[in-house]
Order: sequence, then C-alpha cells, then structure tokens
Amino acid sequence: MSTPLQIHTIVSMPFQENTYIVWLPGHQDALVIDPGLEPELILDFLRERELTPAAILNTHGHADHIAGNGALKQFYPDARLIIGVNEARLLTDANANMSAPFGMPITSPPADTLVREGDIVDAAGIRLEVFDIPGHSPGHIVFLYHGKPCVVFGGDVLFRGSIGRYDLPNGNGELLLQGIREKLYTLPDDTLVYSGHGPVTTTGHEKQTNPFVQ
Repeated sequence: MSTPLQIHTIVSMPFQENTYIVWLPGHQDALVIDPGLEPELILDFLRERELTPAAILNTHGHADHIAGNGALKQFYPDARLIIGVNEARLLTDANANMSAPFGMPITSPPADTLVREGDIVDAAGIRLEVFDIPGHSPGHIVFLYHGKPCVVFGGDVLFRGSIGRYDLPNGNGELLLQGIREKLYTLPDDTLVYSGHGPVTTTGHEKQTNPFVQ
C-alpha cells in the first residue's frame, strides 16, 4: 500500500503559478515542484515545517515555473535540480524561457539531472515516473506517482476545464492533445492532476467535461 503524499500548494503572482511542496508523513526531506516567482513563500514554508528539499523538479522551463530555482539552490545547494532533457536549454536562456520578451529576463542554475520518458525520479522517499508530453513547450514532462489514487504533477499540460497554451514559440497543439489522450486519459479516472495553474482535477472529470480534448 503506497503512503499518501503530503502536498502543499503555493501560488506565485503575477501568473498564479502553482508550486507544489511534496513529502511523506514523518519525513524531513521533500520535493519542490516548479518553484515560481515568489520563492520567499516557498522558503518560509520549508523553514516553518522544518523540511529540506532533496530535489527541485521542473515540469518545463518557462520562466514562471523556474524563477525560484536560483533562490532554492542558494539555500539548499545539495537539492538536485531536475528537468526534461529536451527542456534544459530554457533554464539558462531568457529568450527561450519567455522571460526576456516580458522585459524581465530570468535564468536558473543549470540542471543537475536530465530525465526522459520512462525514467524514475527517486528522492525524499518518493518515486515518480517521468512522461514526455511536449506541445506547450518542446520538452515538457510530467511526473506520475503510482499511489491510491495515482497523482500527476502535470505543469501546463492539462488544467481543470482547459489545456496548456500551444500558441507560444515551439508550441505544438497536435502533440499536446496526443500526449493528454495517450498518457493521461489512459490513467485511472480517480487520478489526481495537480496542474501548473488553477485547481486540482482528475483524469475522469476531464475526460467527461474538458471541451478542448475529449
């Protein structure tokens, strides 16, 4: 029987991006997924709960999902920074990660570990399987926890009632929809999807009601 994850959400302005802090009961180490533009909120929570990040996971390299990487690495240099192999360039290129065009160039330290489809991230006692689901960004990945229920940390792929934008540079709507249908909609209907923006949803709810991908 898998242990239920403890999941705390921190919403960073101005893009209302969700950062997830994930840990197992009784553990002092944690995962930080997609640290956003208000890293001080993340650091405050970690200190308050006496949690230490074992790894920093990025679903993709857009600025609102990587802006907190530098601050977290500064305070927790031993935390492994992990991103998909086809997304690594966005960490250090402010044009590629969409921040320079907004007039606020953001970069991140380079990744410590690059992952691809089928890899397992094993940190803080938590095992996550990696899926490649490009389309919103060229190397977007999601992380799947095989529990009861399963949990997906999905970045900007599938939202409650919506999907990730694919009109950005290097976006691809066809790949995005294919990835959702073949890799997320094939998971059990009670699979929880923790998205990069907005509320938690389930694969079953989206299969029945999402107007963008049926």
